[in-house]
Amino acid sequence: MAEARGIRTLTGKLVQLIRRQIEDGVYPPGSRLPSIRDMAAQHDCAKNTIVNVFDELTALGVVEPRRGSGFFVCAAPPQLKEDDEGSLSRAMDVVWLMREQLKSDPGHLRLGDGFPPLEWLNDVRLDKFHQKVVRTGIGALFGYGSRFGYLPLRQHLAHKLAQHGIEAATGQIVLTHGANQALDIVIRNFVRPGERVLVDEPGYYMLYGKLKLSGARIVGIPRLADGPDVEALERELKAPGKPPLFFTQSLAHNPTASDTSPHKAHKILQLAERYHAIIVENDAFADFKPATAARISTLDQLRRTIYIGSFSKSVSAALRVGFIACHRDLASDLADIKMLVHVSSSEYCERTLDVILSDGHFSRHTARLRDRLTHATEHARHLLEQLGAELFCTPQQSMYLWARFPQFGDAKALAQGLMARNIVLAPGSIFRLDTEETVAWSRFNVGLLGDGRFRRAMAELLDAIPRNPTA
Repeated sequence: MAEARGIRTLTGKLVQLIRRQIEDGVYPPGSRLPSIRDMAAQHDCAKNTIVNVFDELTALGVVEPRRGSGFFVCAAPPQLKEDDEGSLSRAMDVVWLMREQLKSDPGHLRLGDGFPPLEWLNDVRLDKFHQKVVRTGIGALFGYGSRFGYLPLRQHLAHKLAQHGIEAATGQIVLTHGANQALDIVIRNFVRPGERVLVDEPGYYMLYGKLKLSGARIVGIPRLADGPDVEALERELKAPGKPPLFFTQSLAHNPTASDTSPHKAHKILQLAERYHAIIVENDAFADFKPATAARISTLDQLRRTIYIGSFSKSVSAALRVGFIACHRDLASDLADIKMLVHVSSSEYCERTLDVILSDGHFSRHTARLRDRLTHATEHARHLLEQLGAELFCTPQQSMYLWARFPQFGDAKALAQGLMARNIVLAPGSIFRLDTEETVAWSRFNVGLLGDGRFRRAMAELLDAIPRNPTA
């Protein structure tokens, strides 16, 4: 652990050092940085450390990779700023939100959190399943396992997908280290630097970050209350060039909470077929929605769709088990990429999840989750409306609500006011491709809005706003 901390510290120091050198003109805009080998020799460190440094500089927009040529300083690299984890004005970005979600300080109410309250998951006692996992074959727990993942779990997932109306054999399912690794694998297989990729906007900030690292040219498709703007989608699909991928969340969309209507799901699939595009459907909250809810993959049966699922929200983020379902030939290719990059996913975690799914308790657990979410969503809607907020849409059940207060034209101002009262919000700019854009909307976690601290804090903030004397 100490060694890992040292590596992270060295990486951070080198990132700061190279940024300062760029600002000082040592590496002017447009210039090529030394190679990984030369940079490692110059700083007396491992080449892997320099790879991590270049990855971070790329994510920060300071340098850009050029295939076969190396890394180059961006034409107008962002100005270096002092590191201050507590400064919201500095850190309204992906890295800040990730840091906030990984903290466990009980003194802060994390209304921007992406996970259900821990008490909703407490009845999934991971500790009680260990002995059952060991009995499934302790010898296999010392190996890497199949490139596709643990077969009995894939059999369970085939049955689970059938409940959604998606027919998939075990050879069409690749287990992954959570939904985020699934996205990584798909991006590695399909996306080349400079290629267009379509995404929901606003949308999943982690996906944006991954696509930026890949060098993709990201195009946002506006998200409406009933799903993606299909007219904007068609304009982009018919544009010249290679048919793009379209990453979307049909149900419980993050961050807007909107569900794609059945009519729009049909239309999106028709467009994909007409323009030979591929739809990547991320269904991270499948266990919180009815099995019969409209999914594009159900209509398409995995011909032009890639379906991504996860159990991080309904079981435990610590297990990190997700999966990809797609047509058989593509599944084999994606399993090869997984093997090359990560060797395998965790068979121990996969066996643990298989034991959990085999237990009759799991179906009761997910039924309780849906019931809790329905009640929490209704309560959150009423609370926000009582406080004067406008809701983007009114779902029956969603982990998030997307809302804005007319008194705050910029959600960052609201977030700063709440931060001063130990409440962490997720302002809407984080979910835009241009994070500097002024956005009035914010994402609220419905499971945490019942905490009285939010109502009291909003009352204080709204009372502090000067009244218009002529009103």
